[in-house]
Amino acid sequence: MYRLRKKTEAIREFIIEKVDAEARDLVSSTTNEFGITRQAVHRHIRQLADRKILARTASGQYQLCPLEEWQKIITVADNPREDVLWRVEVRARIGPLPENVVNIWHYGFTEMFNNVVDHSGSSDVLLHIRRTALSTEMVVYDHGIGIFNKIKTEMGLLDERHAVLELTKGKLTTDPDKHTGEGIFFTSRMFDTFGILSSGVFLSHTYGDNEDWILETQEERSGTLISMKLRNDTPRVMKDIFDQYTSGDDYGFTKTVVPVRLARYGDELLVSRSQAKRLLERVDRFKTVLLDFTGVESIGQAFADELFRVFPHEHPEVNIVEIKATRAVTDMINRARRNTFTAPGTQGELFGNREARKDKPEEGSEDLTS
Repeated sequence: MYRLRKKTEAIREFIIEKVDAEARDLVSSTTNEFGITRQAVHRHIRQLADRKILARTASGQYQLCPLEEWQKIITVADNPREDVLWRVEVRARIGPLPENVVNIWHYGFTEMFNNVVDHSGSSDVLLHIRRTALSTEMVVYDHGIGIFNKIKTEMGLLDERHAVLELTKGKLTTDPDKHTGEGIFFTSRMFDTFGILSSGVFLSHTYGDNEDWILETQEERSGTLISMKLRNDTPRVMKDIFDQYTSGDDYGFTKTVVPVRLARYGDELLVSRSQAKRLLERVDRFKTVLLDFTGVESIGQAFADELFRVFPHEHPEVNIVEIKATRAVTDMINRARRNTFTAPGTQGELFGNREARKDKPEEGSEDLTS
């Protein structure tokens, strides 16, 4: 009986996950996964629908029913405190979830809501919570200046895309007296999915990918929309996330991951020193910097030289580490690291530092003096 009950739970959890992923092969994939008939799958679906966990749409597909759906507009002029709002309004909407899950939601909500109140300039904030049998999602929306636009303006950056790159590094704040610049960085890594839509630019992070990416949108809406989603049964705990990027007795924020592809615009190649310098801005605040080369097939000599020869020479206290690099990228990185240091743009650099190696003929060359 126990084994049968566990199998039933596994089948229904599988169905719920497939519905959440909007899978089109719901019945066939379930029969293949568990070796049961199509009729048995339909019985499970009907029972989930009877319990108001699933609902059939007009198109004949299924969707997850909200076990809780709530929204409220908060007026900033009322001087709302995020801790009171959490305790009085939000905590009950999150539902009876495990302590580790509630702790993540507490951290994420208070950090994001506080950022909106302090930085956006919006007169109000819309909160929306939707909880299903599988996961919970929260949206925090304001119609203020826009997070990427504010970072661009306050820091004198090129544009909103440059602001996105800086935001992904962490330790970025336009109000250092009130904020450390760590909230968005750590919040984005605690949730299954985390997204920011502002100024027509969408920044998203998926747990476990070490990736951030940009998706241009056609719609330019005012303000900022932040979305956070987390499975209700996730085993994740906040300490594990902090431990990945902190060190020492004071848990200092010493490590970051920088998506290299965010240094480029459109289809341009990563070949110049100016691109590398843009990528490296403010990373000297960390002890370890992981440069994530996901989506980058190749890089130029000057770009690699700035990252892996010039910067390490000028900042020996910072450990620059490449991850997820292709063979072509790795070869260019190794070439840059092998070169003896010469200031970029000098004759020594232009001639491959030949002067430093004038007594060592290049491999395969003839000695014309003999």
